[in-house]
Amino acid sequence: MTALPPLTVSTVVTTLRSAGCVFAEDEARLLVIEARSGADLAALVQRRVDGLPLEHVLGWAEFCGLRMAVDPGVFVPRRRTKFLVRLAADLAPRRPVVVDLCCGSGAVGAALGAVLEDAELHAADIDAAAVRCARRNIGAAGGQVHEGDLYDPLPADLRGRVDLLAVNAPYVPTDAIELMPPEARLYEPLVALDGGADGLDVHRRVAADAANWLTPGGRLLVEASERQAPHAAEALARNGLDPRIETCDELSACVVVGTRPRRSTVESGGR
Repeated sequence: MTALPPLTVSTVVTTLRSAGCVFAEDEARLLVIEARSGADLAALVQRRVDGLPLEHVLGWAEFCGLRMAVDPGVFVPRRRTKFLVRLAADLAPRRPVVVDLCCGSGAVGAALGAVLEDAELHAADIDAAAVRCARRNIGAAGGQVHEGDLYDPLPADLRGRVDLLAVNAPYVPTDAIELMPPEARLYEPLVALDGGADGLDVHRRVAADAANWLTPGGRLLVEASERQAPHAAEALARNGLDPRIETCDELSACVVVGTRPRRSTVESGGR
């Protein structure tokens, strides 16, 4: 560990830039605001120089105009995931039942809870650290967070009445993990990144049971890469959902939306 010189704003910028921080000026401003003293600032800068994600150093991330708690070891919400929130909010009926699955810090659920009036909000994640963090964020929005694998921990009375199932599941192919920036690869949980050989293992598991949890007309929204999206859409279609692919060039984002039909062929007498 290299000792840092006495810090001013300019020396913080220089120190961060020397450590490879692309947005050194913006990061320096946030660290200076967050620090309670000169010694605290030095400690924060040292942690960032040592490689910790800025959000873990600060203890929060900005997402959809909100400050989300992000504890060390918890997946940091990405800017592109704002598109998932935007789509879900646009599709929401009045007083929706919303589930944020694979919730991580709970950023998606908390953002939806902030814009959807009278929403019944639930979230779930398999990682205990993420659940603790999500309870701070989603609890503030009046939601409940459950710990367990995918649908397993959700209350049984949600089955068949979820309007919006928002999922930011891991979708990095296993072989691509080593190519990720060290901030993610070393400091975020592998369970939140690794999506299996093609990146879609969890997407297929989500799709397999989604129709049983969605209300007729309810939507599953799952983030993926544009390359993966057609395969994710096929998985949704195989499991009874009507898929479509939405993209946003501004955020370099892609979301696959699957709608549970309001009437099945059996219910409509095969017509």
